[in-house]
Amino acid sequence: MFAVLKTGGKQYKVQAGDVLRVEKLAADAGEKVQFNDVLMLGGDAPVVGAPFVEGAGVQAEVIEQIKGDKVIKFVKRRRKHSSKRTVGHRQKLTLVKITDILASGADKSGIKAATGSAPAGEAAPAAKKPAAKKAEAKAEAPAAAAADDLTKLNGVGPAAAKKLAEAGIESFAALAALSDEQIAAIETVKVKPEWVEQAKELAKG
Repeated sequence: MFAVLKTGGKQYKVQAGDVLRVEKLAADAGEKVQFNDVLMLGGDAPVVGAPFVEGAGVQAEVIEQIKGDKVIKFVKRRRKHSSKRTVGHRQKLTLVKITDILASGADKSGIKAATGSAPAGEAAPAAKKPAAKKAEAKAEAPAAAAADDLTKLNGVGPAAAKKLAEAGIESFAALAALSDEQIAAIETVKVKPEWVEQAKELAKG
């Protein structure tokens, strides 16, 4: 018995025991997953879905998360630009072994569906890190009673002053009181040591 399943925008003809590479799945090595998008079941009594076969499923075990072969993209512009660019890419894939083909009852098997989205806790924290650090820098930055004109510092223009304000630094006193750890936590702008020294002098009045 064989089945034709769909995953990652591609179709695969599989049998029990087959090992295949599919677009990355949200599963770890050793986990069991189930492909519910079955287009066709083959054998003594073939069944063709419309578009999918209702109740059918293909179960598989995740062997490991791998990367495909490197693909090189080379772009060369002649005439006016005369530029070259080379970009390499390795597609993230999942190696799975087909364990069973279910003609019916797949919706009640209890095995999680094979999905291509990133696993929870993998991409979300990475996206939140800059915002968390920025909030932490704001929380740790000393509060200022009144805002000062930070452009009076040598090397600080309107753009840098705005970025300092976004980090919660709006006065000479606040800038002068920053520790090395707080300076390293500010991502909006690179605080130079001379700015801190000048701020200490200007904060004294």
